[in-house]
Amino acid sequence: MTEARPPIRRIFSGIQPSGGLTLGNYLGALKRFAEFQGTGPETIYCIVDLHAITVWQEPAVLTRQTREAAAAFMASGVDPARSILFNQSQVPAHAEMAWLFNTVARVGWMYRMTQFKDKAGRNSENVSLGLLAYPSLMAADILVYHADAVPVGEDQKQHLELTRDIAAKFNHDYSVDFFPEVQPLIEGVATRVMSLRDGSRKMSKSDPSDASRINLTDDADAIAQKIRKARTDAEPLPGSMEGLKDRPEAKNLVNIYAALSDETPAALLARFEGQGFGAFKPALAEVAVEVLGPITKRMQDYMADPAEIDRILGQGAERADAIARPILHQTMDIMGLIRSR
Repeated sequence: MTEARPPIRRIFSGIQPSGGLTLGNYLGALKRFAEFQGTGPETIYCIVDLHAITVWQEPAVLTRQTREAAAAFMASGVDPARSILFNQSQVPAHAEMAWLFNTVARVGWMYRMTQFKDKAGRNSENVSLGLLAYPSLMAADILVYHADAVPVGEDQKQHLELTRDIAAKFNHDYSVDFFPEVQPLIEGVATRVMSLRDGSRKMSKSDPSDASRINLTDDADAIAQKIRKARTDAEPLPGSMEGLKDRPEAKNLVNIYAALSDETPAALLARFEGQGFGAFKPALAEVAVEVLGPITKRMQDYMADPAEIDRILGQGAERADAIARPILHQTMDIMGLIRSR
């Protein structure tokens, strides 16, 4: 008999301020972040600027992109009064806890991380030490709040598993039951949105083709044009998702439509069964413009007042620090570190 999990008490997640947020960021993260509000658990959302600087960032660009990410959170429905929203570098407990975890985590664990291998490539000897230790900081982000659930995409599951390993090793090494076992929240029909030009690849701002993605800053005409030109096939839509198993581009568009309209893929296919993309794409474009248009406008409004964004992030950092600081201090006490009281 499977032991029932305790109820989720606190959710944490973060997004890098890397600029160029896309439909994939919205459906895979921001939309879901807003939906978790008011469901019971406390929600803490972070713009992880310390993670961003593990690779070179132009300072002025990093500042702007941090504010843009905050604007995207709020424009997507994250309410700073109902959630805690802040940028990571304003809460020193993240970096302090990361150092403590650097003494718990093993170097071999870091070298096995797929994301490190992808980013370092053949140049692993010349990347920053921070890039190698990135997962330790991610573990600190989560565990410094004793968060017990993290909404993540499939590509972040390995990092979350490492967070669980670090928590378990700490608890074992110090004979305590202090850090919780963190569970991933991966549900949703479009947690991994694929490229509009290649259904086998994730939608990404780094793709050389702007036609491969829908940006949260795109206007209605750009959105409609990109959907109209999205790669599909000549076959009509089937009556079930099973019929899309070997049709990645078609499956991607159906999943995007379902996530934007809050319908099930099954309900969509029942409505469009037997029809081609000449009928499906205009309907999808209409829904995408209807949902994303107001988000783009709200982002523009927020970005017009950077001082207000900074105030909101500062206020969120104070609230975050009030939770993180005592947990950091307890961790130090467990490890035998002397600190002023």
